[in-house]
Amino acid sequence: MKPRQTNTLRDGFILIILLSTVSSENDRDWDFCGTWQHGRGPLSLNINLSTGCSHILLSANESSLSISGQITAHCTRSGVLSLNQYGVDSEKDNHFCLYWEPLLDQMKLQVGGQNLTLCWPTSLPDSCCNDLSNGPNFNHTLYGIANGKVKNDGLTDKTLGAYKFTGTSDSCSKEGLMYKETGGNVPCATRSEVEMNEDFRGYNITSPVMKSEPPESATSVHLPPVLKLAAKNNSKVVCTFFKNNSLFQEGYEKVRILSDVVGITVENEVIKDLPEPIRIGFHHDVIPQLEPRPVRHLLALTSITSLGCAVSVISCVALIIFLCRKSRRSKEQSIPIHLGLAVSLAFLNLLFFFTGVLANMGGEYVCVWVGAGLHYALLSSFVWMGIEVFNTFWMVYMVFSPPVKPCVYNLVGYVVPAVPVIILAAVGGIYGMREVVPSDDVSNPYRMCWMTNTYKALLAHYVTNMMLLASLVFSGIVMLFLVYRQIRTRDEWKQNRVAFLSIWGLSCLFGTTWGLTFLDFGPLSDFVLFLSCILNSFQGFFLMLRFYMLDWIRKQAGGAGLGSTSTGSTRQHMLQAQEKN
Repeated sequence: MKPRQTNTLRDGFILIILLSTVSSENDRDWDFCGTWQHGRGPLSLNINLSTGCSHILLSANESSLSISGQITAHCTRSGVLSLNQYGVDSEKDNHFCLYWEPLLDQMKLQVGGQNLTLCWPTSLPDSCCNDLSNGPNFNHTLYGIANGKVKNDGLTDKTLGAYKFTGTSDSCSKEGLMYKETGGNVPCATRSEVEMNEDFRGYNITSPVMKSEPPESATSVHLPPVLKLAAKNNSKVVCTFFKNNSLFQEGYEKVRILSDVVGITVENEVIKDLPEPIRIGFHHDVIPQLEPRPVRHLLALTSITSLGCAVSVISCVALIIFLCRKSRRSKEQSIPIHLGLAVSLAFLNLLFFFTGVLANMGGEYVCVWVGAGLHYALLSSFVWMGIEVFNTFWMVYMVFSPPVKPCVYNLVGYVVPAVPVIILAAVGGIYGMREVVPSDDVSNPYRMCWMTNTYKALLAHYVTNMMLLASLVFSGIVMLFLVYRQIRTRDEWKQNRVAFLSIWGLSCLFGTTWGLTFLDFGPLSDFVLFLSCILNSFQGFFLMLRFYMLDWIRKQAGGAGLGSTSTGSTRQHMLQAQEKN
């Protein structure tokens, strides 16, 4: 019995030792959080950081938050920043957190929802200042730091004027510098040192790669021979490869870092004006570049879209009523197609009009259903636009062929778009809340229910939406050209050229205006963006206008010039042309 107890105790001690080892590695990273109780005037941040390993002091008063001390390996910084310029609200007390990562020599401050990098990662330090311990308590004050916590461990719930933490210096362990999100043995930063001897003729350095990555994904650095001549007092070059580029990506930016980050330093020297450059080769992937960028003029575009969607919904309802009444008096085969397009556009605009409200009120669960419904409505609208193009082609070129049954069109227009939506919903992680970031106010994104901003959602967007849209736009443009060739020699065209131009110009709205999506680049990007927003959001209104114009022209012509209100008139005129021949 005693040997078993001894073994149990021994196993317990081993477990405690292992847990202590893991804990000591994780204790390198340090964070302090609290609530800054301040006045209601302008706020500022005072920074005074220098190299060493002594202490760090956090203090606060009515108008300023101060961070000072000797704790960094390379970073030195001093100055005063106006926090109001960063969007920090002075009308309420602000929660803040200070993050310190000694292995990266990086310090970040999060205050009032804003992220500020006080010390950027450089090269791997030889020594780290860690094991920060709380020093003596400061006096209670009216303005200061309340509810101070270190790694979620509360220190006091009182308001203190300052907190002081002292650190100890030890050797930095490269084994501790791992990807925290994977928990694997993948270093997020590696360092290579090169000694430039007298016969230095250049040197090539390649970053390490994971076993699952291809060799060509490595980042390469070429140090030219002239670097030895420029480095007068030192012959050692330190090259650091940072795999975790999020350390350098602060919030939403117009430019996004896609590859590894490389730091090259010659200790205690500034190198410039090299006659031969240092060449760095990166491996770029294509898919990450598809990530949406911040949107300019988002408030104006959102307002235009909301107005256009509201007008389009009302217009589509009016058009549906008009076509239903028309179907009682006419046996025209194209009316069910027009009805299908009007119904799908009404559903699309209705969901898009309420998507922002539902995202803010319903949350993530509601957004999954609304996002899937919005995607189905968009695909259904695209398919019905394609059916309009196909129907026009059939009326013009297949004059003597029997028309396609409406049930076939309904199957294609309503059922087929549901297939990819059901598949994507079953995969999961595709639909949900999406944040569209304005370029002028990155802290206030517009929330909507759509596809999420993930890799597989972006891939699904380009495979389903963009490929279908490209096919639709191409076929629509080709169809308009073919129809123009057929009708330009008719007597009605010569007599009512302006009318036909107006009608077929409005027919471009059957998908071709969505092609402006592909032209959102270059100096005319803003103009194209606004034009696309206006034409596509008001598409339901233009669609109603097209049919009412056709009906009005028919009444003006007494039924002889332009025939009926749809593409069925094209069929009648082509039959007449064939009979004359």
